[in-house]
Amino acid sequence: MSLSVFYNLWMIIQVIVAAVLLFPVVSFIVYLFCSKNKLSTIRNLPENDYGIIVTAYKNADNLDNVIRSLLKMQHHNFIIYVVADGCPEFEDSFNDPRVVILKPAELFSNQLKSHFFAIGNFKRDHELITIIDSDNIVHPGYLKAFDPFFNAGYKAVQGVRKAKNLNTHYASIDAVGEIYYLFYDRKVLFTIGSSCMLSGSAMAFTTELYKDCLGSSKSTGAGFDKILQKEILQRGHRIAFAEEAIVYDEKTANAEQLVKQRARWNNTWFRYFKFGFAIMLQGIKNAAINPLLFGFVLIRPPLFILLTISALITIVNLFLITQVGLIWIGFLFLFTLGFLLALIMSDVDKRVYKSLLYIPKFIFHQLASLLKVKKANQISIATEHTHHESIEKLKDSI
Repeated sequence: MSLSVFYNLWMIIQVIVAAVLLFPVVSFIVYLFCSKNKLSTIRNLPENDYGIIVTAYKNADNLDNVIRSLLKMQHHNFIIYVVADGCPEFEDSFNDPRVVILKPAELFSNQLKSHFFAIGNFKRDHELITIIDSDNIVHPGYLKAFDPFFNAGYKAVQGVRKAKNLNTHYASIDAVGEIYYLFYDRKVLFTIGSSCMLSGSAMAFTTELYKDCLGSSKSTGAGFDKILQKEILQRGHRIAFAEEAIVYDEKTANAEQLVKQRARWNNTWFRYFKFGFAIMLQGIKNAAINPLLFGFVLIRPPLFILLTISALITIVNLFLITQVGLIWIGFLFLFTLGFLLALIMSDVDKRVYKSLLYIPKFIFHQLASLLKVKKANQISIATEHTHHESIEKLKDSI
């Protein structure tokens, strides 16, 4: 390879990485000039009918809490279907016709199988479904926040996952990542005309669309949401973002949990980032902003990988072409500014800011998780949590 070819290739790589790194800042600038009118609920419309699917795998510790929070919702037209996969000790203590406990005869170890097992046992034909994790606590206004979007014609809506626990610096720094992605990949992305990224829970769909997208899927392990959002986009739909549909989600509390969880998440990115190219191509062919932007964001690697690559490019340039290296320092500064803007705009707990000191340690553990990527689906299908909050303990937040 000649020197000129190598140089051109090196510059192309830098342009691509820089575009991915700076996209959040650029999208935020566009966001500032976009209309942010919220959909309002028309009071005379009947409440939509939801089938609420709660999946638990071998751990039923928080099921009482999540069911109790669901029963306290301001919405009344729903039935809760709890799939207790490998949880033989869990029993229904609510004596409420809106709670259906399902115990598969065989161990599924698969979220999709649990979802369709619940759908197959629906007590009535629910027009809509929403998916909740067993470690969640649900805000009373959760379902009501979805209704305006479905009434407006959307077929897929993503809600908000807020941190339920900030009891360790690992949990707090985990929440930092959630806040960043919530702001840029959901709120900003939806506002500028694209779809909101799905996050695995706190999401709702028309039952017909969900069955159509995943009814024939053979997916195993984590990442069903990646397949689902690809199928939704390829059908020409746009995933909406419901900022007031809130669930409180458990964050990883120690290093072991973090490495296992990130190994699974990294595994899903390596398996599914290719979807981004097909969706971008769809956007180019149809001159459509929704799939074009969404596909571009799908290609982006996890933040710790992106930052590691950017840091290496900066260091190499400082030795080879100092001026370009200084430009890259400016790029990293802009990214950092955009990162802090996400926290400031999200009005976060002060413990989250204190946890920023642990980012280097957090990145180290993320890099360690890469060593387990190939075996990620053999580790576990769910993160094991040890810290549970009841709805009463969260009442000040709610």
